[in-house]
Amino acid sequence: MKKFVIIYRVPVETMEEWKKNTPPEKMKEQGEKLGADMMAWTEKHKASFVGEGLPLGKNTRVDATGAKPVTNDMNYMCIVQAESAEEVTEMFKENPHFAIPTSFIDIMEVSKGGM
Repeated sequence: MKKFVIIYRVPVETMEEWKKNTPPEKMKEQGEKLGADMMAWTEKHKASFVGEGLPLGKNTRVDATGAKPVTNDMNYMCIVQAESAEEVTEMFKENPHFAIPTSFIDIMEVSKGGM
Protein backbone atom coordinates (compact mmCIF):
# COMPACT_ATOMS: atom_id res chain seq x y z
CA MET A 1 0.00 0.00 0.00
CA LYS A 2 1.16 3.52 -0.77
CA LYS A 3 0.56 6.57 1.39
CA PHE A 4 -0.83 9.86 0.12
CA VAL A 5 -0.99 13.29 1.74
CA ILE A 6 -4.27 15.05 1.03
CA ILE A 7 -4.47 18.84 1.33
CA TYR A 8 -7.94 20.39 1.37
CA ARG A 9 -7.87 23.85 -0.24
CA VAL A 10 -10.21 26.80 -0.69
CA PRO A 11 -8.98 29.90 -2.53
CA VAL A 12 -8.44 32.83 -0.17
CA GLU A 13 -10.78 35.00 -2.26
CA THR A 14 -13.59 32.46 -1.87
CA MET A 15 -13.23 32.45 1.92
CA GLU A 16 -13.05 36.25 2.09
CA GLU A 17 -16.19 36.60 -0.05
CA TRP A 18 -18.06 34.02 2.06
CA LYS A 19 -17.13 35.78 5.31
CA LYS A 20 -18.06 39.18 3.87
CA ASN A 21 -21.40 38.16 2.32
CA THR A 22 -22.74 35.52 4.70
CA PRO A 23 -24.53 36.42 7.94
CA PRO A 24 -22.98 34.82 11.07
CA GLU A 25 -25.98 32.57 11.73
CA LYS A 26 -25.85 31.28 8.13
CA MET A 27 -22.08 30.72 8.42
CA LYS A 28 -22.67 28.67 11.57
CA GLU A 29 -25.43 26.63 9.90
CA GLN A 30 -23.33 25.96 6.78
CA GLY A 31 -20.28 25.06 8.89
CA GLU A 32 -22.26 22.61 11.02
CA LYS A 33 -23.76 20.94 7.95
CA LEU A 34 -20.39 20.62 6.25
CA GLY A 35 -18.88 19.25 9.48
CA ALA A 36 -21.59 16.61 9.82
CA ASP A 37 -21.30 15.64 6.15
CA MET A 38 -17.50 15.37 6.47
CA MET A 39 -17.80 13.19 9.57
CA ALA A 40 -20.16 10.82 7.74
CA TRP A 41 -17.89 10.69 4.67
CA THR A 42 -14.80 10.09 6.84
CA GLU A 43 -16.56 7.29 8.73
CA LYS A 44 -17.43 5.62 5.42
CA HIS A 45 -13.75 5.65 4.38
CA LYS A 46 -12.11 5.26 7.80
CA ALA A 47 -10.19 2.10 6.82
CA SER A 48 -8.12 4.16 4.37
CA PHE A 49 -7.01 6.85 6.83
CA VAL A 50 -3.61 6.75 8.52
CA GLY A 51 -4.03 8.48 11.87
CA GLU A 52 -6.20 11.52 12.25
CA GLY A 53 -6.35 14.50 9.94
CA LEU A 54 -5.40 17.97 11.11
CA PRO A 55 -7.07 21.33 10.58
CA LEU A 56 -4.49 23.85 9.38
CA GLY A 57 -4.26 27.20 11.14
CA LYS A 58 -2.49 30.49 10.62
CA ASN A 59 0.54 30.41 8.39
CA THR A 60 3.98 31.90 9.01
CA ARG A 61 6.22 32.05 5.95
CA VAL A 62 9.96 31.89 6.55
CA ASP A 63 12.56 32.77 3.92
CA ALA A 64 16.13 34.08 3.88
CA THR A 65 14.91 37.54 4.97
CA GLY A 66 12.92 36.39 7.98
CA ALA A 67 9.39 35.35 8.94
CA LYS A 68 6.01 36.96 8.32
CA PRO A 69 2.36 35.94 8.67
CA VAL A 70 0.65 35.16 5.35
CA THR A 71 -2.69 33.77 4.29
CA ASN A 72 -2.86 30.66 2.14
CA ASP A 73 -5.60 28.42 0.80
CA MET A 74 -4.78 25.27 2.79
CA ASN A 75 -7.48 24.25 5.28
CA TYR A 76 -6.94 20.63 6.33
CA MET A 77 -4.56 17.75 5.77
CA CYS A 78 -4.76 14.01 6.18
CA ILE A 79 -2.93 10.88 5.11
CA VAL A 80 -4.62 7.97 3.38
CA GLN A 81 -3.34 4.65 2.15
CA ALA A 82 -4.29 3.16 -1.20
CA GLU A 83 -2.80 1.24 -4.09
CA SER A 84 -2.74 4.26 -6.43
CA ALA A 85 -3.55 7.95 -6.84
CA GLU A 86 -6.46 6.86 -9.03
CA GLU A 87 -7.90 4.89 -6.10
CA VAL A 88 -7.58 7.96 -3.87
CA THR A 89 -9.19 10.12 -6.56
CA GLU A 90 -12.13 7.73 -6.74
CA MET A 91 -12.49 7.76 -2.95
CA PHE A 92 -12.56 11.57 -2.83
CA LYS A 93 -14.96 12.08 -5.77
CA GLU A 94 -17.97 12.61 -3.49
CA ASN A 95 -16.15 14.40 -0.66
CA PRO A 96 -18.36 17.08 0.94
CA HIS A 97 -15.48 19.57 0.70
CA PHE A 98 -16.48 20.13 -2.92
CA ALA A 99 -19.74 21.75 -1.77
CA ILE A 100 -17.58 24.83 -1.15
CA PRO A 101 -17.43 26.82 -4.40
CA THR A 102 -14.00 26.72 -6.11
CA SER A 103 -12.62 24.27 -3.50
CA PHE A 104 -10.22 21.50 -4.45
CA ILE A 105 -7.84 18.97 -2.94
CA ASP A 106 -4.26 18.05 -3.73
CA ILE A 107 -3.24 14.39 -3.64
CA MET A 108 0.49 13.77 -3.20
CA GLU A 109 2.09 10.36 -2.96
CA VAL A 110 4.59 10.04 -0.13
CA SER A 111 7.93 9.30 -1.73
CA LYS A 112 9.95 6.38 -0.44
CA GLY A 113 13.17 7.97 -1.66
CA GLY A 114 13.29 10.82 0.81
CA MET A 115 14.85 14.14 -0.13
